[in-house]
Amino acid sequence: MSQLSSWWRPDRHADRRPFLIGRGRIKSAIRNWFLSQGFLEVEPGLLQVSPGNETHLHAFRTELIGTDLSRRDLYLHTSPEFAMKKLLAAGETKIFAFSPVFRNRERGSLHSPEFTMLEWYRANEPYETLWADCQAILDIAAETTKRTEWSFRGKPCDMTKRYDRTTLYQAFAQFAEIPLHETTSATSVDRAKLAGLAKAQGIRVGEDDTWSDIFSRVLVEKIEPGLGLYRPEILCEYPIAEAALARPNAEDPAVAERFELYVCGVELANGFGELTDAAEQRRRFETWMADKQRIYGEHYPLDEDFLAALAEMPPASGCALGFDRLAMLATGAERVDQVIWTPMADAERS
Repeated sequence: MSQLSSWWRPDRHADRRPFLIGRGRIKSAIRNWFLSQGFLEVEPGLLQVSPGNETHLHAFRTELIGTDLSRRDLYLHTSPEFAMKKLLAAGETKIFAFSPVFRNRERGSLHSPEFTMLEWYRANEPYETLWADCQAILDIAAETTKRTEWSFRGKPCDMTKRYDRTTLYQAFAQFAEIPLHETTSATSVDRAKLAGLAKAQGIRVGEDDTWSDIFSRVLVEKIEPGLGLYRPEILCEYPIAEAALARPNAEDPAVAERFELYVCGVELANGFGELTDAAEQRRRFETWMADKQRIYGEHYPLDEDFLAALAEMPPASGCALGFDRLAMLATGAERVDQVIWTPMADAERS
């Protein structure tokens, strides 16, 4: 019997209960802060035509049966992003959601197949505004739990300190001794050069690895473990090849308006100055789904309604924050399943 198959036993629940109570208090405090800032809380639907179109995100598929017994595939979303951007196109300007999201092939101390994402959007505001939002959320979590010294696997962070800011180019130079800027531009990437630089630093590179695969491996192995130590850290200005759903930086089109927030070496949030070019978004989706088909033998459909809405969406900035990870760090829990009220029985597996 796995450890989590009996999480409901009174003794085990009693051990988890302080973390769960802390989770609830943090959630209430953050919700009140958003409402005080003029945001509207929304409830995005979980069933979507497309679960998201990033290469390495894996969804749960289900089936919709109509009253005429017709059948079609739907998916549990991996993020509420598509639905929330449709609301921006419809005229909403400041929205947030605590949304259940679902991702397959994810297990471990920082991952659960079902988890809660805090996602919010600001229309007509620069993406740097989201950095201040993230700082406010960290402050709220620390104040609510009365814990200002957070740690994860021996990595500390002083939550009384304001976040530091590091660009991807700086991080690659500092932690991996790789001049990343020499391998990427606004229009292309140099896979061979990045492969050579990565191998020189002891990073494994497969023959079929793309530039993006190598980039991600260096990021995970060399850079992320050193981020957010002693103070929160914003990692920003991602290469345009890693732009996801972000728009290019107006001053340097080789990088995107994308950032991630780290605390104790743990990634907490991913934010963008949102891309509103529907044609460019379609191109990216098609590229990622071709990669997904090549690597995993599957792909997801495009949400044509989302692409149509994107063309009508105002300039906006948005951020997705892993709420369970935040609650884990703020309460002193060691695993996200300790702050999830009814964790899946197999979520213990790493």
